[in-house]
This record gives sequence, C-alpha cells and structure tokens, in this order.
Amino acid sequence: MSIPLRPGAAPAPAAPRSSAPDPLAPLLDLPGVREAADAARAGIDRLLRHKVLRRESAGVSTESALRGARASAALEGADVPLAELRAGDVTDPVVQGALRVSAGLGAMVETWPRAPGQVLARLHVLAATDLADPAALGRPAAHAGPRLSGLIALITGPTTLPAVLVAALVHGELAALAPFGTSDGVVARGAGRLTGIARGLDPKAVSVPEVGFAELGREAYGSALAGYASGTEAGVAGWLVHCCRATEHGALEGLAICESLLRG
Repeated sequence: MSIPLRPGAAPAPAAPRSSAPDPLAPLLDLPGVREAADAARAGIDRLLRHKVLRRESAGVSTESALRGARASAALEGADVPLAELRAGDVTDPVVQGALRVSAGLGAMVETWPRAPGQVLARLHVLAATDLADPAALGRPAAHAGPRLSGLIALITGPTTLPAVLVAALVHGELAALAPFGTSDGVVARGAGRLTGIARGLDPKAVSVPEVGFAELGREAYGSALAGYASGTEAGVAGWLVHCCRATEHGALEGLAICESLLRG
C-alpha cells in the first residue's frame, strides 16, 4: 500500500509533483472505495444546496461544531446529552477538549495546508488540556517522527484523490499513530474534519462527520481503524469506506440542522 501502517513501516510518500504519477491514486480502485467516495460527495453536495445555507450557514456551522464535539467525545467514552452540553453544564475534560477543538477549527483552515505540524500541536493543546502533563502538550512522542513527516507531506501536497479520502487518511494515520499519547482520537477527528473543509469537501463546515462515526458505532469504528492499522489492502479499503459512510451520515445530520433552523 502507498501508506503502510505496520510498526516500523516506511512513512507515507511525499505528494507528487505535476510530472509524476500520484502514488495515492490506486487507493481509489480498492474494493468499494470509489463508489463510497462518490456517495459521500453526493451527500455533501445535497447538503450544500439546502436553501437555509444561503442565509444561515454560520448558524448551521455553529450547531454542527457543537454536535461534532459531542460525538467526538462520545467516541472516547464520554457520552453526554446534547441539551446538557448546550446549557454549559458539562465539565468533563474530554468533552471540554472536544468542544475546544471544534470551536477552534475555523481559525486553522488557512494554516492547515501550509503548516500542519503547527496546527496539530495546537489541536493537541486544545484537546488535552487538563488531561496531559502541561509540558507534553503539543509535543509528539519520539516514535511518531518518521510517519508524522510522511503525513505532513500528504497534507501539504497535491493529490488527485477525492477530499473525503484524503480526510480519511489523515484521520486514520493520526488515530493509528497516536503521536501524542493523550486525546489522539479527538485530534485525529478534528484533523480529518479540517482536511475536508480545507480541501473543499465541506467548505462551509456544515456537515457533522463525527456524528456519522458515532452513529455507525464505537465498535465498528475501532474495527475499521484496526483494519487500517494492519496495512492490508482489505483493511485500508474498509477504513476508507467506513469514513465515506460516516461522511454520508454526517451530511444527513447537517440537513437535519438546516431543517430545524428552517422550522424556527
């Protein structure tokens, strides 16, 4: 595979120059991946055509961030009612970290393609404050070095791969690598969402992919991630398809938010 994940494997290749073949392109031909990516793109496009977004995209994005934070925390085992979260009654540090990450993504969109290492450090500070040693905040562990460099090359470089799949690779790499040792799942989901925004999949940040992952279930999420970490074609394909399905579900959640605002 172009992005091996087994311990000790080589880092992901740098993104191609215009004269070189795209090393990530073959991922689109893995079983079920192209169809799943097309379905995810279609789902997001339906959401982006909703009439509410002509005047209320900021409100939809704000609600999306809140629901995304709740779902991301739930995937870490900190599941709280949305009403309590909306009321500001939740002090759990995992939930608070997820909220800070969701709220902070908008300010990172322009920096992400240029300086992803800087953004990843910031994401970890937001996610892991009150959970990690302050001296370790934003500092990847030594084991993460080579593969993190490969991931940064993927984020900063061009590729013909659809944005939903690039987001899935970023998410999978970070979740499997666990570069910080705390709050890596929250960071990975934030980085995946940020990739989708920055690469034009959901430029208005109105879908809720984290809800998609939560609806598909923690067990399915863990199983798909383990498959990705195996480095096998079947495992990587399974993860990419899982992420595309979560993106579809996330688009439906965005539509639900739009309809709620439409009804007042």
